[in-house]
Amino acid sequence: MKPRGTRPLARPAAIAISWAVRRRPLDERSVRRIARAALAHGGRAGIGLSIVFVGDRALAAMHGRWLGDERPTDVISFDLDGAGDGPAGELYISVERAAALAAQRQLRLERELALYIVHGCLHLCGFDDRRAQQRRAMRRAEREVLRSLGFEDDPTPFE
Repeated sequence: MKPRGTRPLARPAAIAISWAVRRRPLDERSVRRIARAALAHGGRAGIGLSIVFVGDRALAAMHGRWLGDERPTDVISFDLDGAGDGPAGELYISVERAAALAAQRQLRLERELALYIVHGCLHLCGFDDRRAQQRRAMRRAEREVLRSLGFEDDPTPFE
């Protein structure tokens, strides 16, 4: 018997993970932990999410089709809230891009991928990075989430 006036704890919505690449630098439990921390920070804790890890060519093709820019990119987020019974958002993340930039910036690949997961989730929470002031707020939120997860600060910040 549960005490009067208490409600059962809500289970977080599912976070589905797909790998369209062979290399899996993060385990799925870590991916979910990172995504949930970013979503909670952004005020959308518990939403359903699909995260797909892809290669550069696949993400560049999506970038061209949906955003009109065929250059390679690191992460694309799609807010699907209200689009049916599926997840509220989708993230597509390039493992190739993360590996290349992590090596260039002398960071661990896991940290770079965590940044992309956090960045994409924050976009789903309403953060933007098109203008300087918005970008500063986004970078601050990224640092706070990554720190809360135990990741080191990036000594070579990027734009």
